[in-house]
Amino acid sequence: MLIFYLAANLVTFLVYAVDKSAAVNGSRRIREHTLHLLALIGGWPGALIAQKLLRHKSNKRSFQLIFWITVVLHCAILGALLKFGGISY
Repeated sequence: MLIFYLAANLVTFLVYAVDKSAAVNGSRRIREHTLHLLALIGGWPGALIAQKLLRHKSNKRSFQLIFWITVVLHCAILGALLKFGGISY
């Protein structure tokens, strides 16, 4: 489980970095729903770090609203899985 979270966060951070670079260079961008999906599966800490360090997607209110909803959903799903035996820790 720890390896999954480390990998998800590393991949999420790297995807944010690629999208930031594309935004600066006017290249093809990563879709926002892809960024949200990565956050939902557990990469939200990596996304949050990327938002702060890279200053990417941190001021877009509509993106931030959905981002924080994905964080809450992830935590709720993880909590339910831990409580009801879907995941052993």
